[in-house]
Amino acid sequence: MGSFIDIVVLLFASVVIVGLFRRMNLPPILAYLYVGLLIGPYGLGLVDDDKSVHILAEFGVVFLLFTIGLEFSLPQIISMKWIVFGLGGAQVVIATGLTMIIGHIIGLDMVSSFIVGGSVAMSSTALVVKQLDEQGEQVENHGKTSVGVLIFQDMAVVPFLILIPIFASGSQGSMAVPLITALLKGAFVFVLMLLAGRLVIRPLFHEIALARSTELFTLTVLLVIIVAAWATHFAELSLTMGAFLAGMVLGETEYKHQIESDIRPFRDVLLGLFFITIGMLLDIEMVKRYWFYVLPAFVALMAVKTMLVFLIMYMMGEEKRNCLRSGLVLSQGGEFGFALISIALASNLISEIVSQVVLAAVFLSMVFAPFLIRFNGKIATWIINTFSFTEQKLDEVSEVDMIEAVSRTLNDHVIIVGYGRHGQNVSRFYDVEGVRYLALDLDPERIKHARSAGESVTYGDATRDEILEAAGLEKAKLIMITIENPSYAIKVMRNVRKHRLDIPICVLAYDDTYMDKFKREGATDVVPQIFESSLMLASHSLPRLGVPMFQVLRHIREFRKDNYTKLRGFFQGQRTFSIEGSSRSRAQLRTIALGMTAHAVGKELGELDLGDVGVTITSIRRRNIRVPDPTSDVKLLGGDILVAYGAPEELEKAEALILSGSI
Repeated sequence: MGSFIDIVVLLFASVVIVGLFRRMNLPPILAYLYVGLLIGPYGLGLVDDDKSVHILAEFGVVFLLFTIGLEFSLPQIISMKWIVFGLGGAQVVIATGLTMIIGHIIGLDMVSSFIVGGSVAMSSTALVVKQLDEQGEQVENHGKTSVGVLIFQDMAVVPFLILIPIFASGSQGSMAVPLITALLKGAFVFVLMLLAGRLVIRPLFHEIALARSTELFTLTVLLVIIVAAWATHFAELSLTMGAFLAGMVLGETEYKHQIESDIRPFRDVLLGLFFITIGMLLDIEMVKRYWFYVLPAFVALMAVKTMLVFLIMYMMGEEKRNCLRSGLVLSQGGEFGFALISIALASNLISEIVSQVVLAAVFLSMVFAPFLIRFNGKIATWIINTFSFTEQKLDEVSEVDMIEAVSRTLNDHVIIVGYGRHGQNVSRFYDVEGVRYLALDLDPERIKHARSAGESVTYGDATRDEILEAAGLEKAKLIMITIENPSYAIKVMRNVRKHRLDIPICVLAYDDTYMDKFKREGATDVVPQIFESSLMLASHSLPRLGVPMFQVLRHIREFRKDNYTKLRGFFQGQRTFSIEGSSRSRAQLRTIALGMTAHAVGKELGELDLGDVGVTITSIRRRNIRVPDPTSDVKLLGGDILVAYGAPEELEKAEALILSGSI
């Protein structure tokens, strides 16, 4: 019961404080850290440092690494080898080495310096990935680079976890044997997971999907994650490595999007709990006593890590602004640093004073990190513009010069933002019609191949003013946004509208979830993939049924002219699992049957004010006659069946209002 009460207190405090932080527009991660600091053993002491809470919290990181794995395939990891192993490896090795040198200078022994070095070399995977995801920056160059480095850091934890017990035992034997053994175990588990994915997991999920059970599907996902984590833990590797590998395997299946939506609630709640446990580690009294050590350590940690990532990336030929953005994103300490310090402290390999100074510095870096990540682009631009010399500025604008070189001869052209499958397909039509275009994309590999084939595409982030200007925004005739990330698409639209209010913007959307928001942000035309697919199916099938093609085309024009209103929402059934990934679309249709004693009977439809709760009545069925798009003066009768459209929680309110007269 003690653990149960602790969890209740944690959840209650989280609801209150996260709600307050949301109202103040502050990152929720800060709220979780503050909750741990406030109610933990070094704060008000409402919650003990309970082992059961830590176990639950650890699964938050496990689920996080699983969702990261979903976004990566083995070919992607291979294509990113210079980022993952080159940049990531150099960052960990150099950061650890620099810290060991500084530790030796200030009087720490070699073992303590090594442990502190490993701790500060790690960044927070949980914090960075969650914040980048909320900002829609995972698809950008600095986002991909940061995630690649974090993947290596998570793998690099394993050697540290192996070496700490060896240091604690005082063994003088070779450390090469256990490290090589761990490497071989990791390779064996990796191959085993790939084979299991192809021979067992993919067929298993196919059978589970045929059963059409949400509960069974979610249970199977949880089982696969936990079994994969247990397998790597059994091989004396980290739990997170197994989860990451499982994510990579399942990311290759057609169930990727459904799995991601099912696991997200578990991940977010447990990650919040994880950040609370991080906040519980900090001893405020100890920090106050040794603040003159903590502050320099905190500043040095963030400054050195930022500059280190910047310099390594710059020497690898990356553009300076992206180098600095990646450095700012990775500047903080991380959760594995806390883990290494805790294990070393329990093994008496590090003094309590040193451990608390390092923990405090890492903790403060994690507190400041959400702000640095949120404004990384603006901070990087300001630093470069403020401190760059003339020759450095020439390097900085080389990317802009490249775009200007392509756009210089263009006039009345189309700027395509995102050169994925949709962008490339649209460009084929432009080629046929002789329409000139310039495509901007953030995938260097795709750009390399497209440019080799003679395509008019270049690297560029359309959320930046100078990139749009270089692409010839003032001369362009149309903006086409084919990026499927809605947050990024909104940023691009805002940037375009900041400079030009007259230019048409055509935006790709998955369904109707963001249609209205895109319109409010300045989109001229929004093309929802799901609706257009439905129209194409109708256009192919209706002529087969004897409907004249001119009539089919008239219907399609009417549906588009009506802003797809009649296609919005669908009957979900008992479950939300669908190969369409229906979890992306919250709005749906629901039927509401009016009994003779229902509140709405005898009233006009407009009297119910259903628009106030966000619900629209799309049709009424009365005595087997369907009345589409009923007007507000239609009087409702007992036995009517109303077809309502809205989000699930809004439909619940509307149904209560219609049947009982109250919400």
